Amino acid sequence: MARLGTAKIKYPVTGVMAFFLAGILFWGGFNWSLELTNTESFCISCHAMEAFVYKEYQGSLHYANRSGVRATCPDCHVPREWVHKIVRKVGAVNELFHWMRGSISTPEKFEAKRLALARHVWTSMEQTDSRECRNCHDRDSMAQQAQTVSAGVMHGLADGWGETCIECHKGIVHALPREFDIYATMDELHERMERDGIDCKLCHEAIAAPPKGEEW
Repeated sequence: MARLGTAKIKYPVTGVMAFFLAGILFWGGFNWSLELTNTESFCISCHAMEAFVYKEYQGSLHYANRSGVRATCPDCHVPREWVHKIVRKVGAVNELFHWMRGSISTPEKFEAKRLALARHVWTSMEQTDSRECRNCHDRDSMAQQAQTVSAGVMHGLADGWGETCIECHKGIVHALPREFDIYATMDELHERMERDGIDCKLCHEAIAAPPKGEEW
């Protein structure tokens, strides 16, 4: 250390350049590793991811669709903004711990934890107002006239109710957990629409109104 200090005194410019170069190498290496872990190939290098959730993703519209625009794993699960991305990467340390433990190494183990894993992701998306969804699906950029009537109605209601994307769009890429009660969710939606006086025919065009004096 004494020699290093002496060298800095004798050759100040060289010392500054050395520290500058070391900083560039460190920052470059850090960003390189950050981007390397932010690729789909890295995500599915884990057996559990490739064998379970990746196969589900391959059957979804996020993987293949008529426009040819693909959303990869990091697009949905890793924030784009640098600070949020770093926070997500730090949180991923827990995932590495469970990978080493083999917590979801078999289909049986994975299915047993699917509900807890899904709720963790759903809660995170709700807290960020579905931030990663909105990177591609911006509400202000949607052409409502190009949507189905029911989709336009539901998006309008969601805006008025202060709902976020994931609250309605669960299970569009990965299978819903067996314990997830989709019927209870739909009942809640219908009850809210009834309270707000929404015409059922906006979504159910062929539905017949109940006899006068009776409820739906």
